[in-house]
Amino acid sequence: MKKRNNFILSFLLLLLTFASFAQTAKELEEKKKRLQDDIKYTNKLLDETENSKKKSLNQLRLLGTKIEMRQELIKTISKEVKLIDRQINQTNSVVGSLENDLKKLKAEYAQMIYFAWKNQNSYNKLMFIFSSKDFNQAYLRLKYIQQYADYRKKQAKIIKETQLALGEKIDVLKKSRTEKAALLTNEEQEKLKLTSEKKEKDELLENLQDREAQLKKELKQKQNEAQKLQKEIERIIAEEIKKRQEEARKKAAADKLAGKEVKETPSGFSLTPEEILISGNFELNKGKLPWPSDRGIITGHFGESTHPDLPNVKINNNGIDIGTDKESKARAVFDGTVSAIISIPGAYRAVMVRHGDYISVYSNLEEVFVKKDDKIKVKQEIGKVHTDDSEGKTELHFEIWKGNEKTNPEEWLLLKK
Repeated sequence: MKKRNNFILSFLLLLLTFASFAQTAKELEEKKKRLQDDIKYTNKLLDETENSKKKSLNQLRLLGTKIEMRQELIKTISKEVKLIDRQINQTNSVVGSLENDLKKLKAEYAQMIYFAWKNQNSYNKLMFIFSSKDFNQAYLRLKYIQQYADYRKKQAKIIKETQLALGEKIDVLKKSRTEKAALLTNEEQEKLKLTSEKKEKDELLENLQDREAQLKKELKQKQNEAQKLQKEIERIIAEEIKKRQEEARKKAAADKLAGKEVKETPSGFSLTPEEILISGNFELNKGKLPWPSDRGIITGHFGESTHPDLPNVKINNNGIDIGTDKESKARAVFDGTVSAIISIPGAYRAVMVRHGDYISVYSNLEEVFVKKDDKIKVKQEIGKVHTDDSEGKTELHFEIWKGNEKTNPEEWLLLKK
């Protein structure tokens, strides 16, 4: 009985171990697929830039993004290999343990069969029972014979279960080794692609260095346009805060008893109960918001950073840049109200959508499908993203503000599957 309990306990622990492996393996496989899809999509965007009139910083940035993805993909594959190595080691250990158990069980069972063969004569059994001193002893001897027969059957069953478990684990081991070999081949292929992409990037960078002065000038111009947009966003937010607070004060003064409840929020906005609800729902969906474009990859991250290929050039991004397809549409990430439509010469247009305390901004639009004060729904198209034909670049700039404080949009968006 003790051996059977040990066998069951070992088997349950084994199942838990493999369940944990399966969960981690699934997470790594999903991440690998996501990276592979993003690399494939980046290649599509790079193909579009190949048709542009000149080599551009956009190509350089897309290549840099693809290289980062490729490096992350190689790391993910490496983690998969390590996980399978652990699984193989665990399985080897289990196989060894099961083989030892099986060997002991068979030896014990053989002894039982031999003993049963020697005492298989019914006369011997009857003599064993009738030679008892009293009725109680005879009864106990009879129960012993019955229990011994049952125990033999149970031992035979345990041997079969152990053989079955051993066969299954050997199959798992073979499968794991095959998967490991495939992953190692895949990893080597990805490393070769990475080397090729780094070479391509170096060649493009060398080509662009002859135009470094012009590129810096173009970059400076774009930064100036971005600054104008930011100043306009800040101006509109400040004006709206001031306007809403004034309206709230007038409303409270005119109708203190029966007026609609209005609450002052940390952002400075004065919100109606309906807007407070929208704001709360927006905040609850942090990390779950849909992307502001149907397809895309992040080509520019939030915050200040050094330009990866132009020395001494700082980039300050108040949001994120999303490379996407030609003819792509910007779409709302949450229910809200269009609070402003901005037009900056050279920067195309931007749409600001307010979600209670929060504001989402969609810029670099060449067409706008909404107007000020429109009520819009999540994923509703609000404009067409501009395509720079000279560079073959279609890029949406996206920001999220809480009142007059900018936040990192990557923290709000749903991780792509």
